[in-house]
Amino acid sequence: MTHLVNDPKTFAADVLTGFARAHADRVREVSGGVVRAAPAPPGKVAVVLGGGSGHYPAFAGWVGDGMADGVVCGNIFASPSADQAVTVIRAADRGAGVLLGFGNYAGDQLQFGQAAQELRADGIDVRIVTVTDDLASATEPEQRRGIAGDLIVFKIAGAAAAAGADLDEVERVATRANARTRTIGIALAGCTLPGQDEPLFTVPAGRIALGLGIHGEPGLSTEDLGSAREVADDLVDRILAEAPEDADRVAVLVNGLGATTHEELFAVYGRVADRLTAAGLVIVAPEVGEQVTSLDMAGLSLTVTFLDPELERHWTAPADTPAFRRGRPDPIRTVDGPAVADPPVETLTPAPSATAVAPGTEDSRRATEEVLRTAAAIALALTEHEAELGRLDAVAGDGDHGQGMVLGIGGAVRAAERAHLAGAGLGDVLDAAGRAWSNAAGGTSGALWGAALRAAGAEVGNERAPDAAGLARAVDRAVTAAADLGGAREGDKTVIDAAVPFAAQLRSAVGQGTAAPAAWASAATAAEEAARGTAALTARLGRARTHGERARGHADPGAISFALVVGTVAQSSTVSAEES
Repeated sequence: MTHLVNDPKTFAADVLTGFARAHADRVREVSGGVVRAAPAPPGKVAVVLGGGSGHYPAFAGWVGDGMADGVVCGNIFASPSADQAVTVIRAADRGAGVLLGFGNYAGDQLQFGQAAQELRADGIDVRIVTVTDDLASATEPEQRRGIAGDLIVFKIAGAAAAAGADLDEVERVATRANARTRTIGIALAGCTLPGQDEPLFTVPAGRIALGLGIHGEPGLSTEDLGSAREVADDLVDRILAEAPEDADRVAVLVNGLGATTHEELFAVYGRVADRLTAAGLVIVAPEVGEQVTSLDMAGLSLTVTFLDPELERHWTAPADTPAFRRGRPDPIRTVDGPAVADPPVETLTPAPSATAVAPGTEDSRRATEEVLRTAAAIALALTEHEAELGRLDAVAGDGDHGQGMVLGIGGAVRAAERAHLAGAGLGDVLDAAGRAWSNAAGGTSGALWGAALRAAGAEVGNERAPDAAGLARAVDRAVTAAADLGGAREGDKTVIDAAVPFAAQLRSAVGQGTAAPAAWASAATAAEEAARGTAALTARLGRARTHGERARGHADPGAISFALVVGTVAQSSTVSAEES
């Protein structure tokens, strides 16, 4: 359990600030992450990594010479927002393009993809390479999630960039490294999110969970706990089953997940080395230790990259970062002036959303006041259900959905209030709320709710309060934006399974002449029924996809939270109508 916490909701930010101060010779903090303290020379390809916090040394610990130029850091187990990624990438860019690397998770794909689009529109060439090394997560390599193979793939990419390769070459080398990297892991005990009393999942005594993910996703199966030798044999067998035919030299990582001793890792590595050598493979520069953790999870993973001469050259090249060093490091840079206990660090704090707003009409601003009152009720409802949503998410995900929703609505309310005070109409208020929700929550839900709110704002505009038909059109546009961004459709076991029936019922009721409050209430009922109905579905998208059968019998947390939000709006509208 993580005991030393100020506020669970600021834990990731507190960690990042402390990390930057402890390693001020190598990194400096910027809004959303860290970049190199001493920028790379102009004309060098920038390597920027990213993902959720809770995995240290991944990812911030890999910033420095020979590896990453910047890292975007999200909340615990949640992807960073697109705005955070844009800020870090701009700070790291040296004019030769950017390789953006992250694990293959839905939230990261959405948020980093949006950031890349924005930057490309501004003339910055951004290439994306996702790590897909986890054998347990899918049979199709492109659908696999990224776990401890991140270290080797990103080390190789960073070395190629440091050697002066252009962006095409860095992208090619990183893609090849990923294609030749395999990982399989086990868990002995689940991890516990900061502020929580119970772990995301448990493993029975004397058993191991095989095929876990680094966000605390449960393993694909439970096996008897064997000796270090037996565990090593099982992991090696699974990796050798996918060895390419030309394999002869390998990079190896035995990675601890947070609560397994280094002594145990070495005991496992000894057998791994014997087995790989007996298979005719030469081990090059092996690593044993913690590189991609999962808070306090007990367990380990084995990563093998099947090298070629080019990949081997980059794997063994020098690197100097806070958590990974190889070869002869450069002299440590010191802060000018007298010695101080904590060298000053340039920290760029996030600024409030500054979207330009046009003055809204009186009619539109009155509608905004009603929206703000309802948003406060939504925030209260999500806070009350935060733990419940987290437990539901932990069935086949990482248990952070409740926290993400609370963070998202909190950021949205604050941004909406600022925009309203600045004189904005409803459309601009919703746009500001959407941007803030995405930034505050990160992850898949942050991206989807952000896109939905911004689409709704674009539909309603700032000229007038929407009538019932306008409200239905705004909801249709919001649901379409979320579905298009995430790629989900009904039946995939996502928020869309509740959102589409909600929009359809609202449209139908309004078309029949039903007043807006009653139409919304009937649509909220449809959303709740659909959300509960997702319990019978098998997930086809997102993190839960890997554990589709395990999640059967449990409703999708995104669909449930959507029903909670629209149901709260219905209740708030009823109260408002009665008061008037």
